[in-house]
Amino acid sequence: MSRPIRVLVAKVGLDGHDRGAKVIATALRDAGMEVIYTGLRQTPEMVVNAA
Repeated sequence: MSRPIRVLVAKVGLDGHDRGAKVIATALRDAGMEVIYTGLRQTPEMVVNAA
């Protein structure tokens, strides 16, 4: 049995708007993918660690 595609969605920087990232994450989940959303205000290092 194959595993679903896994996607990491990250919001790097100080911008506090995440609606677009959440919309993308929801659409990908609805398409059957596994989505990991790291949340707001991530540093590049935090994203690398999540990957």
